[in-house]
Amino acid sequence: MAFLDNLINGISLGSIYAVIALGYTLVYGIAKMLNFAHGDVIMVGGYVIFTAMTSMHLNGYLSVLIAILCCTILGIVIEKIAYKPLRQATSLAVLITAIGVSYFLQNMALLIFGEKPVTFTSVVNIPKISLFDGQIVIKSEAVASIIISVLIVIFLSLFINKTKSGRAMLAVSEDKDAARLMGINVNKTISLTFAIGSGLAAVAGALLCSTYPVLSNTTGAMPGIKAFVAAVFGGIGSIPGAMIGGLLIGVIEILGRAYISPQLADAIVFAVLIVVLMVKPTGILGKKVNEKV
Repeated sequence: MAFLDNLINGISLGSIYAVIALGYTLVYGIAKMLNFAHGDVIMVGGYVIFTAMTSMHLNGYLSVLIAILCCTILGIVIEKIAYKPLRQATSLAVLITAIGVSYFLQNMALLIFGEKPVTFTSVVNIPKISLFDGQIVIKSEAVASIIISVLIVIFLSLFINKTKSGRAMLAVSEDKDAARLMGINVNKTISLTFAIGSGLAAVAGALLCSTYPVLSNTTGAMPGIKAFVAAVFGGIGSIPGAMIGGLLIGVIEILGRAYISPQLADAIVFAVLIVVLMVKPTGILGKKVNEKV
């Protein structure tokens, strides 16, 4: 029963990583940029929810909607100010800028909310599930994380493959110049990608802080890195790959913490990534792309 309980906890944590990883995989798959400030947008979403619930006395669901709106706008602003001028720049310049944006968001949160972590009130209000006559209890946050992550993956897959905006994203991901010649507004499409990814970060922030109810200016840093690992693990640029990678990373982390060492859990996650990339450099569902030189 202990193994099954840990497995469920791993799937729950992995579902949160999957939602975060979707933001990475969308932006990289379409704009070919690694937005390492994505984890800190999660933190911003958490603080927006916390402020809405404590200062404005709003309920959890309305607070999450406000956070999604705020993070969506933040994602568009970050793209316009920090990343749009670097479209033709080297990957190193984009990476340094992303790190700068990350530290800017962390320090702004530090100035506004202070150093002391705050206690986050769960926004999830659904029944928990009891199995095997109460021997295993699946918390409501775990149930919500799993259901929401699956729904998001389904929605994104349908959106990208069935809508005009989604097909524009696919065209931009293949060739920006050709997409522009076909009348697609590349700038608008990339902004939409950042908006969707940042909105997902707000959802991930709500789930993460509800599951682990301590919020500080560095809350999104390590989950953001692990979710990036999950995106690479599953095959960055692949929506199903982000889901699979997130679930696997979550399960590996929880099982490693339970059966090997709590101190080595993070190291085990990164070690598994190294082994997988040695065997399959593109990740589980990633595709090899040949570049013309």
